[in-house]
Amino acid sequence: VQLQASGGGLVQTGGSLRLACAASGLTFSDYDMSWFRQAPGTEREFVAAIVSIGSATYYADSIRGRFSISRDNHGNSVYLHMSNLKPEDTAAYYCAARPAYSGGNYYSQNRYNYWGQGTQVTVSS
Repeated sequence: VQLQASGGGLVQTGGSLRLACAASGLTFSDYDMSWFRQAPGTEREFVAAIVSIGSATYYADSIRGRFSISRDNHGNSVYLHMSNLKPEDTAAYYCAARPAYSGGNYYSQNRYNYWGQGTQVTVSS
């Protein structure tokens, strides 16, 4: 199984980016997908999740209204659309997969079977 994250970069405050995560080696529609992030010196934190099939999404309070998660089950990809970026959004962003109907909350990192390698987002002030 491989999760390949891409789309990170350097952007000014107020700017936008779209991250993508391409999955291979698994039945993509059998997995809920999430994005986490980790800034230097901090713990990795939950950002957003989307269920395996359907449109239910979940967001961290810190990014609600600015970020949007979506997925393409035919293309085996999940996306994170980020707008109105702030310097505090600077972090490495990771996509992760957990089996559908795992139960529990999406914040629990130990429920995720697979992780991508991370893509760096840097927001300048």
